[in-house]
Amino acid sequence: MHGLERSVYLSTEYKRHGNFFDCYSDAEATDTEDEEWSGPSTFSFSSARVIPIETEELTPSEPPTTDEDTKVENSVEDEPIESQFGPIGSQTHRYVSQHMGGPLREHVADEPSYFYLLTTYISYMILTTFGHVRDFFGKRFKPDKYKDYKERDGYAALNSDYDNFYFRRLKKRMDDCFSRPITGVPGRYITLMDRISHDYWTTFSFTGTLTETLNLSSYNYLGFAQSSGPCADDVEETISTYGISSASSRLEAGTSDLAVEVECEIANFVGKEDAMVFSMGFSTNATSFPGLMGPGCLIISDELNHASIRIGARLSGAVIRSYKHNDMEDLEKLLRREISQGQPKTHKAWRKILVVCEGLFSMEGTLADLPGLIRLRKKYKFYLFIDEAHSIGALGPRGRGICDYFSISPSEVDILMGTLTKSFGANGGYIAASSSIIQKLRITNAAMKYGESPAPPVLMQILSSLRQITSTSAGLERLQRITFNSRYLRLGLKRLGFIVYGHDDSPVIPVILYHPGKLPAFSREMLKRGISVVIAGYPATPLLTARVRFCVSAAHNKEDMDRVLRACDEIGDLLDLKFSTGSMGGIDPLPEGVMLADIVDDSSDGARKVEPPRWKLEDVLTHGVQDALRQLR
Repeated sequence: MHGLERSVYLSTEYKRHGNFFDCYSDAEATDTEDEEWSGPSTFSFSSARVIPIETEELTPSEPPTTDEDTKVENSVEDEPIESQFGPIGSQTHRYVSQHMGGPLREHVADEPSYFYLLTTYISYMILTTFGHVRDFFGKRFKPDKYKDYKERDGYAALNSDYDNFYFRRLKKRMDDCFSRPITGVPGRYITLMDRISHDYWTTFSFTGTLTETLNLSSYNYLGFAQSSGPCADDVEETISTYGISSASSRLEAGTSDLAVEVECEIANFVGKEDAMVFSMGFSTNATSFPGLMGPGCLIISDELNHASIRIGARLSGAVIRSYKHNDMEDLEKLLRREISQGQPKTHKAWRKILVVCEGLFSMEGTLADLPGLIRLRKKYKFYLFIDEAHSIGALGPRGRGICDYFSISPSEVDILMGTLTKSFGANGGYIAASSSIIQKLRITNAAMKYGESPAPPVLMQILSSLRQITSTSAGLERLQRITFNSRYLRLGLKRLGFIVYGHDDSPVIPVILYHPGKLPAFSREMLKRGISVVIAGYPATPLLTARVRFCVSAAHNKEDMDRVLRACDEIGDLLDLKFSTGSMGGIDPLPEGVMLADIVDDSSDGARKVEPPRWKLEDVLTHGVQDALRQLR
């Protein structure tokens, strides 16, 4: 079925059965005395395009007729290509992603006044207190609602009321902002399936309409999430040749000529001898560390590394230590202590030491201090593992990741890992390293032995997008567009007065909101203006730094970024979110001819006084392009 046709069918079934993969139930089955709470579909969308769905009776036993199928197909074909990949407004809206020399600029976390910190704590305290009060009385007056959290018929409760307290009493208040169902291609625009709740976000039912919104939520860095074009054509041809599934693991019958070709292309792309691909990015990390490390080994991990790294490290049986985020001084102290003390109890020398770091941190928007890591690697002789899940394709003048960005030879890094979901429009992951390491992993990695081989259409999507990046001018334009969009939006948000984390060239742009109540409010207000965003709070982030995370894409253009800035300016005033002090920097352009590497200590410049940035929106839009193309102080 085509995307719109599928939506017609599903929406009708939702109305008939009130069920969505056993996760949603019909609101009419709930207590009719409950006050009706409406989801985002009840908002008055000023910028979003609401698409009504025709609800003719379609059942599994009565599929669409040929005429209906043709009608839907034509409507899909008539949809503008710009909804998936926007046209560039000017050739000046491009920027080469490359470090300009010198040490990596330290990321300074701007801090708000104590008033905002105190009120954030108070907000959590109020929510927690009221939650416990509701549980206290609920267990006594409505025990049926808590029966699944207690021992029953001799069976222990799988989840106690304490274990899931946060999800029931805090997250549930904003559940309409998570897991919003979509349909179609998550490109420049994304289409949401509108839903409504009658029982305070406990269950949802669908309204039968769709809402098209600007997509700032998907990891579509290079804009390859497209249903037409060279990649889609190659994938369609591959399906007719190879089918849909490999139907086997890699060690059995799942190693096709297409898989071998993809691995060779990836190895050449990242500058390594060999590579191996996986069908899932998360399992790439989770299953590779046990094959690399074991008892008697030491894994040193950045404190903000992804959960897949943490899980894989635990499965390996190695001793795990962590260092402060991107702090090379703390890492060196840790290395000196662990090398001198050796293994616990026995104090024998470590069999191996592996330092693990992400190239681009997905929740912080910060880049790894790769030059600092290389310096320590040469001094202390440890192995270096870089997770390029978010940096491959998004960083570097050739899109080849963090090594390309810093002009460092990939041979300086022992193991390069990456995912194929974000920048390549596919799914899965890869490990690239020397031939000896890859050959060992092919034998010891559990995902290679027991996991499904990547599907042929996915492999072709990877191969086709790699060829686009390396061999076409359109691929080069994608690399430069995402960097310009990232710098332009980040600069604009900083000048408006928001606290923004991360480095200038990062396509991940976190804006700190602090108060838990402002998380859903920001998401809903953006949706009113036709923009989809991702919000994140505790436990995904530290308690105090709840945030909205903008994910920029090459599919966006300047007009899209202007639209986001206008919406943020309005919502920032509405929710009182503009509390930056300006200490984070990256706001003012450097004088002509002066490079950031030439400034030894910018804080010693007595003539420059740091003031809270509160630019007018008109000034932000007027000066944004020319300043985003320059080095920033």
